[in-house]
Amino acid sequence: MSKQQIIWDQSLIEKYNYSGPRYTSYPTALEFHEVFTAAEFDMACTQYPERNLSLYVHIPFCHTLCYYCGCNKVITRHQHKADAYLDALEQEIRQRAYLLRDRNVTQLHWGGGTPTFLTKEQISRLMGLLRQEFQLNDNAEISIEVDPREIELDMLDHLRSEGFNRLSIGVQDFDKTVQKAVNREQDETFIRDMVARAKTLGFRSTNLDLIYGLPHQNGETFAKTLSQVLEMKPGRLSVFNYAHLPSLFAAQRKIKDADLPSPQARLSMLEQTIGTLTSEGYQFIGMDHFALPEDELAVAQREGNLHRNFQGYTTQGDCDLLGLGVSAISMIGDCYAQNQKELKKYYGQVEEQRHALWKGVMLDGDDLLRRDVIKSLICNFYLDKSAIESTYNVEFDTYFAEDLSLLQCFVDDELVEVDAKSIKVTLKGRLLIRNICMCFDTYLRDRARQQQFSRVI
Repeated sequence: MSKQQIIWDQSLIEKYNYSGPRYTSYPTALEFHEVFTAAEFDMACTQYPERNLSLYVHIPFCHTLCYYCGCNKVITRHQHKADAYLDALEQEIRQRAYLLRDRNVTQLHWGGGTPTFLTKEQISRLMGLLRQEFQLNDNAEISIEVDPREIELDMLDHLRSEGFNRLSIGVQDFDKTVQKAVNREQDETFIRDMVARAKTLGFRSTNLDLIYGLPHQNGETFAKTLSQVLEMKPGRLSVFNYAHLPSLFAAQRKIKDADLPSPQARLSMLEQTIGTLTSEGYQFIGMDHFALPEDELAVAQREGNLHRNFQGYTTQGDCDLLGLGVSAISMIGDCYAQNQKELKKYYGQVEEQRHALWKGVMLDGDDLLRRDVIKSLICNFYLDKSAIESTYNVEFDTYFAEDLSLLQCFVDDELVEVDAKSIKVTLKGRLLIRNICMCFDTYLRDRARQQQFSRVI
């Protein structure tokens, strides 16, 4: 694939830069409801017993508060709180494993919060429990999110010895003024040492996370951060747009509106980022993600079999996904389910019922069909109509007549090409893939909910 993977069209980006979902699922989490039952979840666990299993474990604790963060987290310096959490997590894991322990686990991811809040002993305890209760494949992809501020370098050795083979390191920005404004000061040299140590230890891949749109950022400072990151040559990069929602996230009230870059400055930073990374050989995977051409995500996208789930882009979206821990989301059988989001409620329910199910949704035939359409477009920028027709026994253009009429404005603007056999997203359209997918979202059409989503760019 050529390095030129998208075309920036300023007028069209401004035209379509309105609110919309990120489509880590369809239907989105807005459709989850508390009527969903534990019995429905258990049934979904037995629906496709031949599927491999992906595990997600949520560790909610952080040592310090990053002002921009909208994640579900608990700020504490008390390490014993993690022991209490692991006690509850153990109960949940043993209960959930009962119906799933025969499955082949090919993927495991720890997110947060800060998973490396846990001590080496606590990490070993949790990994030992997971290996005891589930069948982890010898070649499983095992990844963890790392905060470089609060760990020693030899933690990477311990993680590698416990089987972890992928890292995701939160960088956000190397500029000291920006770091101070968001209460996340960190050492660039240590991050460089971490990336180098990970390569030496044989980690398969290291992902670095950046955020644009933070206070005091501008094109010049962010270009310098990009240059510093590129010197490390990570296999993957995530470059997220900061969503300033102080009414939802109290910590963001510590960030002054006047310090934030303008919408035009944000777009310029994104354009510059895409140009810089693609010129350096990175493949634009979609939305916020980039990968080197030899990375599994890039290969899967070129081959047309990339997937997407609550963890973002993945090569293993054909797995069932089991979420464990507070707020974790599962995608099992034909259902989505989420655990309790508040830690106190999570503890209480696990103690009483040995599971933490809060809400969920069962997918009907139309949901499954539209999910496949949206996933194909958002992952591979291409849809084979005949594949959908043969799988779901529908006549595509008839079934999706209303959707195709909504898509026409994107066709007119040369963002999408539609013919009798396929739908193709053009190089100009790739940045607006969320908008294109929205044409196939019946829930969005039925409800005026767009204000609940972040802007697409």
